[in-house]
Amino acid sequence: MEQRDYYEVLEVSRSASREEIKKSYRRMARKYHPDVSSEQDAEDRFKEIQRAYEVLSDDQKRAAYDKYGFAGIEGLGGAGFSGFEGFGGFADIFEDLFSGFGGGRRSRRGPKRGADLRYDLTLEFEEAVFGVETEIDVRRPEICPVCHGSGAEPGTRPKVCHTCNGSGEVRRVQQSILGQFVNVAACPTCNGTGEEIPTPCTTCHGQRQVIQSRSLKVKVPPGVDSETQIRLTGEGAPGANGGPPGNLFVVIHVRKHKYFQRRGDDIFLDLQINVAQAALGDKVVIPTLDGEEELIVEAGTQPGQVVKLKGKGVPRLDRSGRGSDRGRGDMHIIFQVAIPKKLTEEQQKLFTDLGDTMGKEVVPHSRGFWSQVKDTLGDVLGV
Repeated sequence: MEQRDYYEVLEVSRSASREEIKKSYRRMARKYHPDVSSEQDAEDRFKEIQRAYEVLSDDQKRAAYDKYGFAGIEGLGGAGFSGFEGFGGFADIFEDLFSGFGGGRRSRRGPKRGADLRYDLTLEFEEAVFGVETEIDVRRPEICPVCHGSGAEPGTRPKVCHTCNGSGEVRRVQQSILGQFVNVAACPTCNGTGEEIPTPCTTCHGQRQVIQSRSLKVKVPPGVDSETQIRLTGEGAPGANGGPPGNLFVVIHVRKHKYFQRRGDDIFLDLQINVAQAALGDKVVIPTLDGEEELIVEAGTQPGQVVKLKGKGVPRLDRSGRGSDRGRGDMHIIFQVAIPKKLTEEQQKLFTDLGDTMGKEVVPHSRGFWSQVKDTLGDVLGV
């Protein structure tokens, strides 16, 4: 089945409380349990409901899922691809409950979707802004090329497990004061596969898969930022028993720029000018994302004054994470006026003469809003 949003699976809103999630889970689990539902995809739906509840009922997993999606709940840390594991390998809580009270149906040998994988890709600032097509080398599990996924050495074949007779399950009858109960568990001999491998493949050692390196092209759209995810459909781990492969999630990390700071689709540049430029005005050359450009510094420019260059920011992404024609953000230039610490004799004389013409009167400034807020908080907190 195509992996769906977990809130959609449980038919709840993203703001649903834990109790609402639990209530919906119970309702849907009863509806789609394979032993009571007549729908063709009941078993797959039931497992999907279990996976969704396992994540959304756990505060930590839910927070990671809300922020990063499927990649967040089973993400692999570190730089680059550091391993692999399933994104959907959760305990079959409800299924185990039913099987323990009468032998609920399981299909351990049916098609199983492959695990989703994660790759961390680091980009330069400009690559994230304007997009780039790059190649990544991913180490991931692949179907063994020697045994073609059978796990057996060529010329030999797996055989039916002698413990479970190919069912993948063992049943144990237990007596209690309430009567007789049947406990169903995965076969310990074949681990639920229903098969034994007398002569394991010497390449994969009976695991049916090997780790191989594969080169993949990734097209990064303009405007991505750190933690943006790009999904490569079908490039995850291979499925089992004819199941579809998982997906590969490329998680973006952006290096800091020498001059620019980014906030959303806007960029900010601190521009230092001297006192003469601030007082008299000037024409200067500044860096932008599109190259160097001339900027007029108005006479009387104050420290901290901001000038906005419209449309000189970062291209906007649409909500699906793809590039769009929604235009670009803006560039903000913040002026910093440099006060010289050392002056030549000539400069000192010029400033002295200038000071004599401007007088020595000082004018106290009114206290700013944030200063008043800090004072108020200090009184309340006693600091």
